[in-house]
Amino acid sequence: MEHSSILLEAEGIQKRFGGIVALDGVNFAVRSGEVHGLVGENGAGKSTLMKILSGTYRHDEGVIRVRGEEVVLGTPARALAHGIALVPQELDLLPHLSVMENIWFGRYTRRPGWRIDWNDLRERTRSLLSRLGSNVSPDDTVAALSVADRQMVAIARGLSHNAQVLLLDEPTSTLTPREVERLIRIVKGLKAEGVGVVFISHHLPEVMELCDRITVLRDGRYVGTYDRAAVTAEDVVQMMVGDKAGALYVKEESTVGEPVLIARDISSPGKLHSISLTVRRGEIVGIAGLVGAGRSELAHALFGNLPRTSGSISVNGAEVRIRSPRDAIRAGIALLPEDRQHQGLLTRMTIRENTTLAALQQFVRRCRIDRRKETEASRVQIDRLAVKATGPEQRVRNLSGGNQQKVVLGKWLLTDPVLLILDEPTRGIDVGAKAQIHRLISELARAGMGILLISSDLPEVLGLSDRVLVMYRGRIAAEFDRREATAEKIMLAATGGDRA
Repeated sequence: MEHSSILLEAEGIQKRFGGIVALDGVNFAVRSGEVHGLVGENGAGKSTLMKILSGTYRHDEGVIRVRGEEVVLGTPARALAHGIALVPQELDLLPHLSVMENIWFGRYTRRPGWRIDWNDLRERTRSLLSRLGSNVSPDDTVAALSVADRQMVAIARGLSHNAQVLLLDEPTSTLTPREVERLIRIVKGLKAEGVGVVFISHHLPEVMELCDRITVLRDGRYVGTYDRAAVTAEDVVQMMVGDKAGALYVKEESTVGEPVLIARDISSPGKLHSISLTVRRGEIVGIAGLVGAGRSELAHALFGNLPRTSGSISVNGAEVRIRSPRDAIRAGIALLPEDRQHQGLLTRMTIRENTTLAALQQFVRRCRIDRRKETEASRVQIDRLAVKATGPEQRVRNLSGGNQQKVVLGKWLLTDPVLLILDEPTRGIDVGAKAQIHRLISELARAGMGILLISSDLPEVLGLSDRVLVMYRGRIAAEFDRREATAEKIMLAATGGDRA
């Protein structure tokens, strides 16, 4: 295809957030009438690149060209003016307005006298929706639509700006298989019209079926762009993970005993589908998967935060009813959540108050909290976990991320759990704190605790886990023991590549 067919081109793009380099020398180009896949692990830089191309972020270095002309895309309005429209993963529609109001918001056609010409808008909306094969009415309220139909509205809104480049960020993550097929047909139709479509997806079967070319990002860097026919799903996975398979963490060996957790057929509407798993005493079971696979939802279902429609949970051989976190704590289950700031800590309170919060009943004497006992217990956890702080009365908000995470961990250890669920335990903390937490996890397993480790960090999962379960679209897609688990096998199952 000739160079003149390139609609949008980015060359040498760099983006920093403070001291963190999110993109480092990334190249990307979209041609007329092609579907271009953009793939990479969580945190590879895909969404950051899309926000730059759609004008949400400004790049720090590099060049962007539209139809060969160098441009500056500093705002979404400028990107739209150049024919570039983004359909984000989290749809930014106004739910209480109608379909046509969402599509034309701020751009209503008016009759003489400044009255809005609703008939004209209605006809133009019908034309756009017909182009996409949608039966949605222009007058339907967005809140009443299915997720798939809302997505059609978002795409129609982009096309209403005469977009020649459509950026689709994880468009199938919340769709049913039938809805995915419908979206693929629509994308193929737009391709036939000459629209350039960027298709970001964690689901490799869709990428391999739909895309003409595939660009791979890894750790914010450009790996390469390849014709789809020239690569396999396995090739793409290898490029996504690089040499991470060898970057293992040190794990102390532990004796694996009887099951502390047996979960059977755990289901939650639209999130989890008949999941069964076992965690044994002294065992670390890793849960791998990509964003939207259902990993955190599984953690919250086991902990009583997410309603279940079916399934049973047994702890230490006895079936337990878990309908709330209180039930889970009583059963001996603890959860260190992914979002420590909002779900794990009360940051305005002290280390002492946070550390004893989940086990507060232990510190109540004659209907009053024994502050001296609280202080002693929090000091023990500060020393045990090597929390860098002035003492139990320091406010948690003044601690580093790694030390905040240790406080959350100390809080749950005071409940003396038999099962500890860790959801992204080292996200956003420095290397030193990460190594300390890895060592603590290993020591807890060696002491006989069962651990369910959820992490997007493949070396972390590979290095610490005795077994690895891989989730894909709310289901367990694969299971590997420590000896056979590799980054390539895990990523292949996590992207559905073993179904390609």
